[in-house]
Amino acid sequence: MKEWIKGMDVSSLLEVERCGGRFYDHGTAGDAMDILKSYGTNLIRLRLWNDPFDGSGNSYGGGGNDIETTLTLARRAKEKGIEWFLDFHYSDFWTDPGKQVLPKAWRGMGEKELCRSVYDYTAATLKRCREEGVLPSIVSVGNEISNGLLWPIGKVPAYDKIARLVSAGIRAVRDTAPEISVMIHLDNGGSHELYQRWFDHYLDNGGEAFEYIGLSYYPFWHGTLQMLQDNMNDLALRYQKELILAEVSTAYTMEDYQRYEKLPPDKRKGMAAGPGLAGRAPFPMTPEGQADFMKKIMEILLRVPGRRGKGFCYWEPAWIPVPGSGWASEEAIAYMGEKGPGGNEWANQALFDYEGNALPALEAIRDFTV
Repeated sequence: MKEWIKGMDVSSLLEVERCGGRFYDHGTAGDAMDILKSYGTNLIRLRLWNDPFDGSGNSYGGGGNDIETTLTLARRAKEKGIEWFLDFHYSDFWTDPGKQVLPKAWRGMGEKELCRSVYDYTAATLKRCREEGVLPSIVSVGNEISNGLLWPIGKVPAYDKIARLVSAGIRAVRDTAPEISVMIHLDNGGSHELYQRWFDHYLDNGGEAFEYIGLSYYPFWHGTLQMLQDNMNDLALRYQKELILAEVSTAYTMEDYQRYEKLPPDKRKGMAAGPGLAGRAPFPMTPEGQADFMKKIMEILLRVPGRRGKGFCYWEPAWIPVPGSGWASEEAIAYMGEKGPGGNEWANQALFDYEGNALPALEAIRDFTV
């Protein structure tokens, strides 16, 4: 990626469209990707799950992001002249600091077998992308791996094993498609302690070289904007790496969306950024506040020393509330060993309103010049 990134993670888009979601810009219907591109989007981020289906072939939901879904969206982005960014989860469903569940096919493996599986799977995926003519520009080896990956073997504090597992994925990228840039992605972008500890351990344990440090920053969970700025400034100077906010968002409303989801209360997870978190956000959770938040995020990135703040990927701007599209199916909840229910957690943080209309934050993104 040579230009400054204004990215969007639209991993759930196909599912939303299948469930009836439609998108509009000032009243004119359009493809969500086309609308996002018209507002400056130049990169699409897409997650990849190994096998997001149960033994009977039932989808885990959450976008159903297997290789076929990911390639379908990647081809669509390429046709529109948009680059893309591949986010390996190395799991059959969601991973984050609270869960890194082994893929079903890798259960029972030891460390060496897991390293080989990470290498082989990463290489095979990228070979398939090359065959399809849609190599990504960036690959993230793991998703929010603050507490490691492929638990229990690669769980903090086993940083030596974490470094070997991540390095296996990086070597697969280098051997298969050396033109791709590599990211290591953690959550909690406001925590300097986390990032220095993690990357010091990774480097001390001989971790392979990479190009980007990816950060997640959700203002109601991850500290103040000043903490984010301070952390990014330090990372740029300490590790001499380029930085991308791999995930960022905030809410634009506290209005409930049950009537759009059409689910009974016991089947709804409800919004992640609800009224109880509104006071932690630096701007009001209104359309104007969301736009102001994104202006501030872009200003922070431009202030990173050495121009190493290379941009952002807004997380799931098109995940509007439509019946049938939620974070997890019953089969997925069983696989994860988590409590339900499912439903949409994210609609009030999208960049389209509940009826699919583009919000003012997109104008703020488009009009921000670097």
